[in-house]
Amino acid sequence: MQKIIDFVRQYRGLSIAAGSLLLALILLLVGRGILHRQKLHINEPVAIYIPSGSTFDQLVDSLEAHDCITDPAVFRSMARARHLTEHVKSGRYLLQPGMSLYQVVNKLYCGNQDAVRLTINKHRTKAHLCEFLGRKLEMSGDTLLALLDDSAFCSRYESTPNTIIALFIQNTYDIYWNTTPEKLLDRMQKEYNRFWTPLRQGQCSDLGLSPVEIITLASIVEEETNADEEKPLIASVYLNRLRQGMPLQADPTLKYAVGNFTLRRLLNRHTTVDNPYNTYMYKGLPPGPICIPSIASIDAVLENHRSDYLYFCAKEDMSGRHNFARNADEHAANAARFHQALNSKGIYK
Repeated sequence: MQKIIDFVRQYRGLSIAAGSLLLALILLLVGRGILHRQKLHINEPVAIYIPSGSTFDQLVDSLEAHDCITDPAVFRSMARARHLTEHVKSGRYLLQPGMSLYQVVNKLYCGNQDAVRLTINKHRTKAHLCEFLGRKLEMSGDTLLALLDDSAFCSRYESTPNTIIALFIQNTYDIYWNTTPEKLLDRMQKEYNRFWTPLRQGQCSDLGLSPVEIITLASIVEEETNADEEKPLIASVYLNRLRQGMPLQADPTLKYAVGNFTLRRLLNRHTTVDNPYNTYMYKGLPPGPICIPSIASIDAVLENHRSDYLYFCAKEDMSGRHNFARNADEHAANAARFHQALNSKGIYK
């Protein structure tokens, strides 16, 4: 302050009005400098979520709730000067230790939000997927599910309610927290188109299947095994069955049809469930994917190991691996050993 007084004394000859204006300007600059040095009171990064339609008071309440500001009056003063009070933008904002209040105000005013790192793994149903996305993003999972069940909405993406889940490729994405369902699906479609390179599209053509059909078959392979090295051979069995017009008789589709994914043993009564996903009853591929398959499973179908196998059955050692067979007799012997192992362990359902 003494430096300010000394500086003003150099201009004693100025008129009172000019002197007052100069002093006000100096105090404004000094005050701004002080405000710029005001720091957040946090020791680690803090994510602030501002829902759509939030008021400025709600924004301040959120900052206070996370102990980001200790003097709301100072923050409000800076926010008014930046017009943040009238321009609250929704989103997820990551605040870092050492940030000044001015930087925070500017970040919020400009809407420089930080994306959510969203990892999409295997989800068996649209309901499971939408519930997951509803926890990670602002959108309601129920609202998203209603859209994915709507034929008109799905048609925008050249999909049906049965196939729309194929747009979701297992991967990690940076998505803005307040993205709308429409923008999310737009993004997934772009990622889907990027995934289906000319090479992969050519492999689809060689197999006589569309990308959605490949993903549908890959979803069955995904549910059959966790062993990536086995997936191309399992894929070859199903492709052979499709070529010969045989029903796939895929157990994972039966679990999907009855709505019970915990079944460890499938019985004859399960095969009689009248459901289009029951590949014991209906030939060909089911109406759509039974889960979101991994990229490894999709590529396993595209790059399948050519074979003359028509059957496979889980090994009796319960390793998760499979025995493969070329004819029904070989398969019956393999299945008998596996069922005997289930009986010995008391697994009846």
